[in-house]
Amino acid sequence: MSNDRQTQTDYFAPLRRAITVILLLGLFGLFILWRIDSPRVEKFRALVIDTFVPSFEWMLRPMTSVVKLAQDYQSYEKLLEQNKELRRELQQMKSWKEAALQLEQENARLLDLNQLRVDSKLTHVSGIVIADSGSPFRQSVLLNIGSRDGIQDGWAAMDGLGLVGRISGVGSSTSRVILLTDTASQIPVIIQPSGQRAILMGDNSFAPPVEFIENVDLVRPGDRVVTSGRGGVLPAGLLIGTLALDPNNRIRTRLAADYERLEFLKVLRDYGTEAIDSFGSLVIRKKTEIDVSTTTETYEKVNESSSE
Repeated sequence: MSNDRQTQTDYFAPLRRAITVILLLGLFGLFILWRIDSPRVEKFRALVIDTFVPSFEWMLRPMTSVVKLAQDYQSYEKLLEQNKELRRELQQMKSWKEAALQLEQENARLLDLNQLRVDSKLTHVSGIVIADSGSPFRQSVLLNIGSRDGIQDGWAAMDGLGLVGRISGVGSSTSRVILLTDTASQIPVIIQPSGQRAILMGDNSFAPPVEFIENVDLVRPGDRVVTSGRGGVLPAGLLIGTLALDPNNRIRTRLAADYERLEFLKVLRDYGTEAIDSFGSLVIRKKTEIDVSTTTETYEKVNESSSE
């Protein structure tokens, strides 16, 4: 058995070497033939191509398909990379959009506050918030303007978008603003467009409730809340915010002022309002007015029921 295998191996080895030599000589001759620059050789090359290449077209199709598939895969990779890049740019654009909106809002406040004048006859004076109360039970901020700038107790303070609060306590170079969110803040308001009168009651939250509405059925979430001018402290028509309902269906106010970014405030000069001479009388007087108005309304309802 081993002798037969040795004989077969010895028989095919010279044949393989001969075929390899002939193939190499043929390829070398074809290479030399393709390198010769002669019209006859060129004509011969054209004849060979016309004779053999069309017959091998079926062999080239798989190779062409593989090459095309590789090119499509490369294109797909490029598209995938471009898609990732576009998503990153879109995310950056969203962040830039948010920053642009914040800057636009701040620019609007600054443009409105930039009308600073030293003449006390003008409509308002601007100040910078230098400190806040830092207490959850008292909502107030401190401004760097005071009596030397003509500031008086009871004047309204705004941030350029909406009402923030009222001056309560004036020093020589500083003044304190009680915010609408403070529990001591009680503002008579009008709900538009229905014209219903109510009281905005501070409760140490950023969405103070609206109480004592004349007719609750006439108001809707989204209605504008503005000052009514009653009480002789705040001028009428100052924007406070819009109505909203909390999870307990209690009517509250979504404040227009940006309480998280109170940097600049303008204090409205209104010499037509009643002057407040003693410190702290603003809160006491407002509570007395609300108690009187509530008592009057209760007395009127009792008289109506008795007459019926």
